[in-house]
Amino acid sequence: MKYGYFDDAAKEYVVTNPKTPVKWINYVGGLSFGGFVDHTGGALVCKGDPALNRILKYIPQMPSSDFKGESAYIRFKENGTYKVFSPYFVPTLDKYDLFECHVGLGYSKFVSEFYGIRTEITVFVPAGESRVIRDIKITNKSGKEIEIDYIPVVEYTHFDALKQFTNADWVPQTMQSKAHKESDGKLVLSQCAFMMKGTAENYFTSNHPVSSFESDRKTFLGDNEYGTWKAPLSLFNDELSNYEALRGDNIGALLHHLGKFSNGETKRIITQLSQTPSVEKDMPNIKKFRDAANVDAAFDALKIFWDEYLSILQVKTPDPNMNSMVNIHNPRQCYMTKNWSRDLSLYQLGFGGRGLGFRDSSQDVMGMLSNDPAGGKDLIEKLLHVQKRDGSAMHQFFPSTMEATVGDSHEFPDRPHFYGDDHLWIILAVNAYIKETGDMDFLKTEIPFYEKDADKKPLEKATVLEHLKRAIKFTWENKGKHGLPLLGFADWNDTVNLRTGAESNFVAPQFGKALLEMIDMMEALGDSAAVSEYKKYYNEMKETVNKETWDGEWYLRYFDCDGSKLGSKDNKYGSIYVNAQSWNIMAGFADKDRAVTAMESVRKHLNTSNGIKLSAPGYNGYDRNLGGVSTYPPGAKENGGIFLHTNPWAMISETIIGNGDRAYEYYNQINPAFKNEKIDEFEAEPYCYPQNILGNEHPQFGLGRNSWLSGTSSWTYQAATKYILGILPTYKGLEINPCIPKNWEGFSAVRKYRGAVYEIEVKNPSKVCKGVKSMTVDGKNVEGNIVPLFKEGTHKVEVILG
Repeated sequence: MKYGYFDDAAKEYVVTNPKTPVKWINYVGGLSFGGFVDHTGGALVCKGDPALNRILKYIPQMPSSDFKGESAYIRFKENGTYKVFSPYFVPTLDKYDLFECHVGLGYSKFVSEFYGIRTEITVFVPAGESRVIRDIKITNKSGKEIEIDYIPVVEYTHFDALKQFTNADWVPQTMQSKAHKESDGKLVLSQCAFMMKGTAENYFTSNHPVSSFESDRKTFLGDNEYGTWKAPLSLFNDELSNYEALRGDNIGALLHHLGKFSNGETKRIITQLSQTPSVEKDMPNIKKFRDAANVDAAFDALKIFWDEYLSILQVKTPDPNMNSMVNIHNPRQCYMTKNWSRDLSLYQLGFGGRGLGFRDSSQDVMGMLSNDPAGGKDLIEKLLHVQKRDGSAMHQFFPSTMEATVGDSHEFPDRPHFYGDDHLWIILAVNAYIKETGDMDFLKTEIPFYEKDADKKPLEKATVLEHLKRAIKFTWENKGKHGLPLLGFADWNDTVNLRTGAESNFVAPQFGKALLEMIDMMEALGDSAAVSEYKKYYNEMKETVNKETWDGEWYLRYFDCDGSKLGSKDNKYGSIYVNAQSWNIMAGFADKDRAVTAMESVRKHLNTSNGIKLSAPGYNGYDRNLGGVSTYPPGAKENGGIFLHTNPWAMISETIIGNGDRAYEYYNQINPAFKNEKIDEFEAEPYCYPQNILGNEHPQFGLGRNSWLSGTSSWTYQAATKYILGILPTYKGLEINPCIPKNWEGFSAVRKYRGAVYEIEVKNPSKVCKGVKSMTVDGKNVEGNIVPLFKEGTHKVEVILG
């Protein structure tokens, strides 16, 4: 079945069948205030940490037909009784004549027609505001006069999200609601846990007089809750109870009598969900967004923001699906992963207060630096604050308090409490920021390390450059028996938790890549001594990797503490891992012959029609020495599943080899836009990358899960734009070095870079994958393939491949 289509002109994906295999979501607002809205109107909203200040109760594990967080009902009289339905389809499930959910940039718009009543609802969070707006337009298309009531409903959760589900005694005793009535009939219905009075009070209101309200779920559903969300018994009464709940399951339901609609008539109503210390003090803001003109202006501002954000790079290739992802959906997802890290999604539930991951956010930021360098710089600075004095990094942190943890390693006192890869990612992120902006002075910024004294004051601070140097030093000084970097508790694949002393052939080439970035930086700074030192480290690690880890047809992945190999041809399970191949190519450790051989092995043993598997064969049984990877059945997640994050590294590796056809093939295999024709297999949203797809060892091969918050987004955007299309920022300027399919005649792009606009035209008359034959800038020949830097203006760049 097909469930929707891409509308690139409107920058939307339009869901046309609400019965998607799983819920599909979209983000509104940000971590300071916001959350997600699903494709049938349900919502999860929080202010700040979703574990500690959640507003709406949304339970993803419940059936898709259930009420989740927020919805609305429309009713009208039919044969002397009320006909009640939801314009969102859920939870009433009425037969619709039209259903559309427009998944837009920072908003969702619902268009539906039931029983001759058309409803258009736009959901968004105005920039800088702590409120969700639902802008509702109802039109009578029945052909006759009709009287309509509109009843929006929210269900609150306890602010401590996990306690909502673990303490059914204390939580309901604390929940209370209060009605703030206004002289003109409007009403603000507030709600909070008792201890949050005057500190964090939620409220629900509208710009229309409220005839009656309900704040108790039991009363709203009726019959001691044997009434249902599908048909709440209270909606068959003329009015709601006007009960101000003093405990229990609190909701907010507002009954609006919109009056009679002549045929073709439209009426508009606007609701607000927010949180404030004081409803009375927030009345000016409430009144502001009751004004439709201000709501329209805020929505226009949201569109302007996204137009500007996306204008940094726009491409036109022969592939419409690639254009759609690169121009709209992939950079939007990069923005969301930067904001939300792995904290809150349909799958990352935000109950445990996971916070931001050092590894995750260091990679996420690289996907959005070109669009928002200031926002990226701010996140990089936060990350550097949780780096330790020895150069390693804390694994996770909470941006509201800047407190950090060592992640899951705390559960294993006999294992190391550092992750071998964490601290190296920030080197890549800082270099990417400076290559994008030219802001070399950032390296002089002083930032404290994480350790603090008894008064919680930092023990030491140092420049950004010193932070990066210590990251290099930590890895160099923490090597194992074979000369490879120590794994620590884990590396990027944090489900493989080997014993103390294990070595990683992911961290080794990651270290090599970080050294290449530092060499570039030191050359730009004119520090020849540091260049020499880092080249020495690089050459020694390169020699070690090739001596110790080449397994004949591919690079092995790990040495355990006893010297046993993982990711070797000698292993029955997990005999090959993709990351040991791709990263040794990305680091330049693999020569041309080994690079080609390794990637041929990836294709032979790991590639599938739905993407490249992380490893193979899958481990078939739990093994405590391996750790989490063996808790999954073969073909799932890190155990032989298609872990999409790894796929763009394989794409990048193929471009380094010069195989544009294969890089593009791998890009298409995981492009969710291509899955739009086979959603019943894929199931996840076709407009964003999931974290994983079940591999071909699993009976449900092709099933996608854990969408939105994945490093896949950042790296696939980088693979597509910097390596396949070859538009790569460097210290010297914008490098143009495409590696495209041979049958492409070329492509064009518009790239904003350091104050100037570059209109790039790439032509491929010789039908090659890679190789810049000539380049002109503003009609003048340029040696090499780096565009001269301009501070302003629009400049035409023509590149001929050959």
